[in-house]
Amino acid sequence: MEDALKLKKATYHLWTFTISKLISTFGANVYSFAISFYILQMTGSATNFAANLICSLLPRTIAAPFVGYVADNYSRKAIVICSQIATTMAIGGLLIVSLHSGLSLVAIYITTCILSITSTFSGVTFSSSITGLVDEARIQKAMSLNQMSISFASIGSPAVGGLLFGAVSMPVFLIIYLIASSIAIVLESTMNFKLFAKRKGKAEGEKKEAMWQSMKAGFNYLKLQPLLIIVIWIALLVNFLLGAFEVGYSYILIEKLKMTSQHFGLTQGAFAVGMLVMSLYFSVRKEVKFPLLVSKRGILGMGAILSGISIPLMISLSDIPIFAYYVVLMFSFGTIIILVNTPLQVMMQKQIDDDYKGRVFSLFETMAMALMPLGMVLYGFLYDVLPAQWILIISAALLIGVVLCIARPAVIRRVYPELKREEPKRKVEAV
Repeated sequence: MEDALKLKKATYHLWTFTISKLISTFGANVYSFAISFYILQMTGSATNFAANLICSLLPRTIAAPFVGYVADNYSRKAIVICSQIATTMAIGGLLIVSLHSGLSLVAIYITTCILSITSTFSGVTFSSSITGLVDEARIQKAMSLNQMSISFASIGSPAVGGLLFGAVSMPVFLIIYLIASSIAIVLESTMNFKLFAKRKGKAEGEKKEAMWQSMKAGFNYLKLQPLLIIVIWIALLVNFLLGAFEVGYSYILIEKLKMTSQHFGLTQGAFAVGMLVMSLYFSVRKEVKFPLLVSKRGILGMGAILSGISIPLMISLSDIPIFAYYVVLMFSFGTIIILVNTPLQVMMQKQIDDDYKGRVFSLFETMAMALMPLGMVLYGFLYDVLPAQWILIISAALLIGVVLCIARPAVIRRVYPELKREEPKRKVEAV
């Protein structure tokens, strides 16, 4: 009877977690959309706009390792709720400032820094808590539903933001985010973060490990997990090389191909729809048996799509075929992103010890983001001095080469020894 109640509570967690994520992400995206347009409209400066992006990225990168320590040593439920409360208070403070004296860049930058830190605490801690919230059999479903909520928010928030911007004042956008964050607090407070958790409790009188010792222990634990090391190297190099896409996609479509803003927005929407469709697929299918192998194939597909972005630069096409081509390409890219990420996320949830999840996930986040600023600066320079099509083709070739080298067949067979036993069966079936 107790097991049945736990499974019922886990089902509740699945939907509460998804709805909470959908509401809070939707509010954050609408806010981000409005603030971005507000800064550009108020100052007309790309530098001020970039400064806000740095305020979002830099605190997150610096805070991530410390967040992991906190998530592994304190109540994860308390951390998530406190993070959401801090988010609500930050938005409330910005709302008061906007009503009292109007928005200023300094107030926006400070709020962005606070939101970056609180979202890091919330995101890393929630990722560390999945195996405590739901039963092991539904971890993949939980990860997929989480990604679906983000995809829904990515599709809907620009449309809502676009409709409201200019029609309502900035405080209205802040109120929307304030309400969304408050609802998320209520939903998260009803969840039991220890339902399936396997964390070791501290013995009575046992001294709490110092922060630096704890962080070092997390790093040492990671070094003993060869599969996780492989995934980190792949994530580090893939994220760096995908700077060619992050910087080049908008530049090529808007500057080189002169695509209208409406068509460009629809191609971006196709990306979110692709993510949504593949997330839905993973939420109903059985768990992937060889996640590293599936992700390797997905990254090879990403390399093909990256090079495919350059084709309209080399072949003369009219506006409608170019638009249709990029819609299909971005839809495919959205599906492949989920194909790469979801199996690896499920694998990590199951493989990493509950007591180390916070530190390991924070190290992943730090390392995955470590080369992104460098990649964006480098590719920003390269697109100014070299033909865009060759940057994309060379980056795609490097991306494919990296994954073929790091996740070569010998490594895959070492990670999954059972593949050796299955190969003869496949050959017999083929005959």
